Amino acid sequence: MKLFETAQLGKLTLKNKFVMAPMTRSRAIGNTPNELIVEYYAQRAGAGLIITEGTSPSPNGLGYARIPGLFNKTQAAAWKKVTDAVHAKGSKIFVQLMHTGRISHAANLPAGAKILAPSAIAAAGEMWTDQNGNQPLPTPLEMTSQEIESTIQEFIESAKLAVNEAGFDGVEIHSANGYLIDQFFNPKSNHRKDIYGTNRAEFALRVTTGIAHAIGAEKTGIRISPYGTFNDLATFADVDEFYTDFAKKISELGLAYVHVIDHGKGNVKKMVRENFKSTYILSTGYDANRAEYDLQAGNGDLVAFGRAFIANPDYVEKVRKGIPLREMDATKLYTPGPEGFTDYN
Repeated sequence: MKLFETAQLGKLTLKNKFVMAPMTRSRAIGNTPNELIVEYYAQRAGAGLIITEGTSPSPNGLGYARIPGLFNKTQAAAWKKVTDAVHAKGSKIFVQLMHTGRISHAANLPAGAKILAPSAIAAAGEMWTDQNGNQPLPTPLEMTSQEIESTIQEFIESAKLAVNEAGFDGVEIHSANGYLIDQFFNPKSNHRKDIYGTNRAEFALRVTTGIAHAIGAEKTGIRISPYGTFNDLATFADVDEFYTDFAKKISELGLAYVHVIDHGKGNVKKMVRENFKSTYILSTGYDANRAEYDLQAGNGDLVAFGRAFIANPDYVEKVRKGIPLREMDATKLYTPGPEGFTDYN
């Protein structure tokens, strides 16, 4: 099976084509990885590549309860324990940098942090807070030019911490699922009249270019979700053309990979594949049989699996040996502690 073949990702050699997808798990008490998180990733290091849960490059981006950050040396040292444990088992690991933007609540942020977004438009829906349960999503502050500049720099500094101190093999820039960068992409959440509104890809391109220059393009990946409507976004008229042009521009940077969430609409997946010249990571709803088919057909180079890895830390070996998979406990996805996190076998 192609799934079990080695693969090149930039200068890295992956032991197989299984990618553990990024998944929020909300176990980082104090926004810092702990020994439980070290164990969780080490258990799943059968994957050729692990992409971590969304990790904020800024205090302002810690929108959810108990998600990790990577913007100070304490957090970097804690993540180093994770990367060491994963590397000891022969896997590679990228950190996903995720700024939540307007998908946030003040109760989940540290003192002095602000809820920032391209425009002062609240998303519909609620946000869990440990203090008061679900609360309505508030109206964010529209980012000033200076706040945009400082946020771009936060992404770059976080990427440098990730590679130089935390031991990550690279960084995935989360530009999907309705978080900050995707909020710039989407005209429903971006009503700006400056360059970041007239060219809605500008913020993402500046973040990506800055990170690629700081740590190396071969250590930089990006995740996108064309046609995505998660977190109160909407499909827009020129979505295929927008992402085709974006794929061309990030391909010119020589990035390690593009990771595409497939909503099964339009021609955008094919167009991104044709216009991005490096590794293409397939994602969304894959099992091993479908993954093998798409690899054989040349539709992608690696395949990301999400939920299967939650309840099956040894997912790769189970596929190899044909062992039935366990089902995950959805009630324990985001709760603190080991239950539904590290207690699967």
